[in-house]
Amino acid sequence: MTLQNKYIQLQQILKDLQKVLIAYSGGVDSTFLLKAAVDTLGAKNVLACIAKGLSLPQSQYNQAIITAKKIGAKIKTIEADELKDPKFTANNSSRCFHCKSHLLIALEHLAKKTGFQTILFGNNLDDERDFRPGNRAIKIHGVRSPLLEAKLTKDDIRRLSRKFKLPTADIPASPCLASRISYGLKITKERLKQVEQAEDFLRSRFGITEFRVRHHDTIARIEVHPKDFEKIAKDPARKKIVEKLKSLGFKYVTIDLQGFRSGSLNESLSKKNLIGGV
Repeated sequence: MTLQNKYIQLQQILKDLQKVLIAYSGGVDSTFLLKAAVDTLGAKNVLACIAKGLSLPQSQYNQAIITAKKIGAKIKTIEADELKDPKFTANNSSRCFHCKSHLLIALEHLAKKTGFQTILFGNNLDDERDFRPGNRAIKIHGVRSPLLEAKLTKDDIRRLSRKFKLPTADIPASPCLASRISYGLKITKERLKQVEQAEDFLRSRFGITEFRVRHHDTIARIEVHPKDFEKIAKDPARKKIVEKLKSLGFKYVTIDLQGFRSGSLNESLSKKNLIGGV
């Protein structure tokens, strides 16, 4: 199927749904879905809903609001409450399931209140091959994933996003901050803030775009692509990074020589956890 045919199929799916509430994060997928929905259904039939909580970096939230307004979408912010759930803060392999469940309950209430009966997520075809426990919550709640249904891959979505001149076309993936905290280590407001401030510092000061600061209690493990090792390992950058991250409460600051890889904390999970998800 050609890219154009996939997009036509996406438009047909959206037309059949008529009026939709989109779980919006400002990332590549949800931004493209929002743009496609507004263009296909008109702004009055689309509501973008973003959950603002400690797991979402403030900078990402701010940019998401700007982008939604440029698209011409109506946007609603709800307060995330996942830190009130001990099943989420326990931070085992089902963390994402519990987080998504909280979000979907809030979205269902909002959908009923506003008359936007169908809730959409920006899952794409590639997500089916990844370890994503949150997908189970999406299926349980009967949420639709039009990008997946139209068989759009991440690469397809980036290509179409460039065509539509969306600012998210080439941004790196940015999962929630909780995904940086090592499994079994309790998720707290303080730890989420440590990760957010550490990543904001690296992003703004050293010109790296795709990286993670993994939180292992007293240890900050920095993952960057090997081509970027020198940017953070060579003085004076190294000294500044150590000083900053220690000021945030880390005792040890390390660089992972294996380099950046998405979902590296899942490497610690057993095969049973990876298959079961929850």
